[in-house]
Amino acid sequence: MKPFWITVIVAFVFGFVASLAFANPDMLPKHPGYPSKKEVSPVTGQPLTNDPGQTNAGGDKALKEAAGFDDARSVQQLTDPNNQRILKNDGAGILPKVQGPQIKIEPPVKEATKVNASPER
Repeated sequence: MKPFWITVIVAFVFGFVASLAFANPDMLPKHPGYPSKKEVSPVTGQPLTNDPGQTNAGGDKALKEAAGFDDARSVQQLTDPNNQRILKNDGAGILPKVQGPQIKIEPPVKEATKVNASPER
């Protein structure tokens, strides 16, 4: 039974490697790539590269894209856009004075009733 499983595993590995080897190059993403000449095979006449005639990625366009890659996350923000309405901040636990309606938070209980601690029997 052991040689059967070894044969099955080898067949699957061979099929996976073969599928990678015979992949369709037209499905590959288009990219600037490395410089290549438009050379063709003398036997079949097919191009020898997947992207013939493409330039390399070292031009001005690539430098500009690399320089601005992470600008949205790494730009310095000196003011918090969420705090634009604050006029005066009185400190911890007190709501700040803001432009627009002033919000007052009432205490959850206005008055309490006294509960007798001694049980009545």
